[in-house]
Amino acid sequence: MKAATGLSLVALGIVLTPGPNMIYLVSRSLSQGRRAGLVSLLGTLTGFAVYLVLANLGLSGLFLTAPWVYGTVRIAGAAYLLHLAWRAVRPGGIAVFEARDMACDPVPKLYWMGLITNLLNPKAAILYLALIPQFIEPARGDVLAQGFMLGGLQICESGAINATIILGAAGIAAFLARRPSWLLWQRRVTGILLATVGLTLALGT
Repeated sequence: MKAATGLSLVALGIVLTPGPNMIYLVSRSLSQGRRAGLVSLLGTLTGFAVYLVLANLGLSGLFLTAPWVYGTVRIAGAAYLLHLAWRAVRPGGIAVFEARDMACDPVPKLYWMGLITNLLNPKAAILYLALIPQFIEPARGDVLAQGFMLGGLQICESGAINATIILGAAGIAAFLARRPSWLLWQRRVTGILLATVGLTLALGT
């Protein structure tokens, strides 16, 4: 399915772009261990599920009655991708894999902090309100089902990638500490990917 492939590429670029979720999850993993990072990840994925339900229940009917909204969210999503691309390549970008001192919290608190971090993350909100909806194809019918399917795909992809990052956070941090230029190139490649997808969406190609 073309929409699923397109969304998968966009979701890949977004999940690999440093943001509140990644910074929190990596910091938690480095300071309290992999288990704490995975519990926190479960909380952030729950936050995605909350946004998924709210966005789909609110936008499914709107897309059917106001087709112009489709074009509006497409442009908004493209603009956001270009914004992320700039943040990835600008000087002084965020160093995600830098160890930070954090308190040792119990499992329930780790889960709720992960959930709250994602619910307060504008990146997550815009993802569901402006990016995912533009991959919905009203002509294919059942807009609501498409929304849940695409959102579920994003949650699975985000969970798998973030879990991999959490499990390898310590090794990645040590590796990048010895090779700071690698982190710079990672940011550049991510920025190019996001800019390319953003321009493609803006041009409607």
